[in-house]
Amino acid sequence: MDGIESKVMKNPHPKTHKLFMAAQFSFRILAIVTTLAAAWTMFTSKQSVVVYGIAVDARYSYSSAFKFFAFANLIACIFSVLSLFLVFVLGRKGSDATNFFYMFLHDLVMMTLVMAACAAATAIGYVGRYGNSHTGWMAICDNFAKFCDRVTVSVVLSYLSFIFYLFLTIISASKSRQTQV
Repeated sequence: MDGIESKVMKNPHPKTHKLFMAAQFSFRILAIVTTLAAAWTMFTSKQSVVVYGIAVDARYSYSSAFKFFAFANLIACIFSVLSLFLVFVLGRKGSDATNFFYMFLHDLVMMTLVMAACAAATAIGYVGRYGNSHTGWMAICDNFAKFCDRVTVSVVLSYLSFIFYLFLTIISASKSRQTQV
């Protein structure tokens, strides 16, 4: 029993707490910025071209995967703004590990949502860029280069936000295991 109690941090050093809070704020702000930029880039990506005398549009709203991607990033951004305020409140009053467990659950759900959005957009983006000869789907990025480039930028930004949420999940899990007296 003494071995378990010795592993639990009773009174964290003030520098450790400040470093933890700085990491929380930094990663949350970076996650907010990247998810907002990914959603905005996807929402504004559209292109019109004339192919064989016919005007053809490419928009994110024509693909359910791209719609899911854009709205998932927007939802993650909004909830991360709310969690930023919560971390600010928790950090000031020196809250217990239970509250950080709830932050861990929040970060885990946001990371999973962004990961699912990235997977959906990557799959459709791959088909858009390279096509699929087995199913007869043609690549469209030869004709819609601007649209495809914007979608690529959006997906890369979202993968960055996934990494930030992964770090937040690890940090929150670590903090939720510690108890304060």
